[in-house]
Amino acid sequence: MVGCSGSGPGPSSAASCYLVEHDGFRLLLDLGNGAFGALQALADPDTVDAVYLSHLHGDHCLDVVPMVVWHRYSGRSSRRRVPLIAPAGAQERLQQVYDSGGAPLTDVFDFAVTPVSALLGPFTVQTTRTAHPVECHAVRLTAHGSSLVYTGDTGPSRAVVDLARGADVLLAEAAQPEGDDQPRDLHLTGRQAGEAAAAAQVRRLLVTHVPAWVDPVAQLAAARSVFPAAELVRPGVTYEV
Repeated sequence: MVGCSGSGPGPSSAASCYLVEHDGFRLLLDLGNGAFGALQALADPDTVDAVYLSHLHGDHCLDVVPMVVWHRYSGRSSRRRVPLIAPAGAQERLQQVYDSGGAPLTDVFDFAVTPVSALLGPFTVQTTRTAHPVECHAVRLTAHGSSLVYTGDTGPSRAVVDLARGADVLLAEAAQPEGDDQPRDLHLTGRQAGEAAAAAQVRRLLVTHVPAWVDPVAQLAAARSVFPAAELVRPGVTYEV
């Protein structure tokens, strides 16, 4: 877990970023603000083989900028282009974030639009749209018979449950506290994350993306009330799938 704080970095964690490794292949799921600094404590940035951005909210993509700076100016980059998979329009949006003139970032990244399914290194990749105000894709990664599903940001979604069905691990956001004033199609509560895990019959639920102003213990307790095999992720910790 590189970063797991929801909606932005918190006092003890960067925003969303998850380093998935299999057979020597390293894939970053999201690269939110603060995450590139935390990544360097865990892995050499030059060993990242691909980046997958679930969507283009800042807490999931802004640290693409320091990654570009590192590759261009650190003197430690092998200069190989890194595949970056993201929703349509990501290349133009990220270029504007890096430089208001919109100068290309294609010396660092090989941009591709999020596919429905694909092969990426050792992983079979499947995606689906989530229930979120902007285009966002949950992703299922399968390798050697084991599967990890990452929700990205989502409200309750049958499509996400279907994608996660039977997975070994569901890495699910739980940014929304319990209450009657929940906005639709934005985030999951802890209980809703647990309900999604139960409906999908996954083996294990990892609760993530809890904002600094939301009680993580309460989010975990709500998830466990319907899915006991739930854990709260911690930055810097490795979880086996």
